[in-house]
Amino acid sequence: MKFFKFFPGILLSAAIALLACWLESLLPIHLIGSAVIAMFLGMFLNRFLQNTSLFTAGLTFTSKKILKFAIILLGLSLNITTILHVGRLSLTVMVFTLLTCFGGGYFIGKALGLNWKLSNLISAGTGICGGSAIAAIAPTIEADDNDVAYAMSATFLFDMAMIVLFPIMGRALGMTDEAFGIWAGTAVNDTSSVVATGYAFSEAAGDFATMVKLTRTLAIIPTVITFALIQLHLKRKEVLETNQKDLNRNADFSIKKIFPWFITGFVLMSCIASVFSIPSTVVSGSKSVSKFLMVCALSAIGLNTSFSNMKKAGIRPMIHGFIISALVVIVALMVEMAMGIV
Repeated sequence: MKFFKFFPGILLSAAIALLACWLESLLPIHLIGSAVIAMFLGMFLNRFLQNTSLFTAGLTFTSKKILKFAIILLGLSLNITTILHVGRLSLTVMVFTLLTCFGGGYFIGKALGLNWKLSNLISAGTGICGGSAIAAIAPTIEADDNDVAYAMSATFLFDMAMIVLFPIMGRALGMTDEAFGIWAGTAVNDTSSVVATGYAFSEAAGDFATMVKLTRTLAIIPTVITFALIQLHLKRKEVLETNQKDLNRNADFSIKKIFPWFITGFVLMSCIASVFSIPSTVVSGSKSVSKFLMVCALSAIGLNTSFSNMKKAGIRPMIHGFIISALVVIVALMVEMAMGIV
């Protein structure tokens, strides 16, 4: 049966995910999310599994199919109407930070000689919501596991520094709880890092930062749709360039085939959460399942990624991540100052 072909890889991914969740629970504060822990554990174990094909099918299934299902479930916890509660101020800051990430990221990526997939994964992780955005966009643009691991690493390293530095800078600038919440919610990447940074400043700042971060996560929807259309264009262009005589081959690439169906499910789940009154137990349960499945998928990505292959890319992706992250911090603060929030 096909299931037994996938079972070893799925089981290994789940075991690493459970270990990562347990390690995260041991931390006194959430400095690092279980998804990142799982990815690095997988990368560490990769060296011992390179000569066996027992787990290959299951790891591929987990990193692709299960990841997409996790993203669909995530939609149920993202109520689109949350935007109305966060308000005009945070949305304005988010627009400028997203433009900084994808606009500046494009030119910085070209200057550093990075491939466009890796460059945009780093920009998405920095501008939207860290690992969740990277995980959502990666299958849409058919990114390599090495690119995903590098993008995750680049955003994670910056987050670790910001958890410590942001509260210090916020107090030095005399920021209010609301101002700091907007700043942390729009400039720090991963959700767990935003929560840790916000509550390190104050409880009120933590609440506001979390709400801003939730709204910022909704940017996944238009971003993934945009990249799906870009991928469609590149596919068609590739066909025309490689075989111009056989124009019928262009019919093989349609929006129906290229468009990420899982994002349709994600949007549908978000709409359901916005229109209907879903019991809080169902929402929290789906979010917990989604998070665990995403941790499983990232452990599988780690297991498919070797440090030796990552070394070939050099330090350039990390430089890209640092520059973009620093720009976002500065731009977010400048916009807040211009609007009189700080």
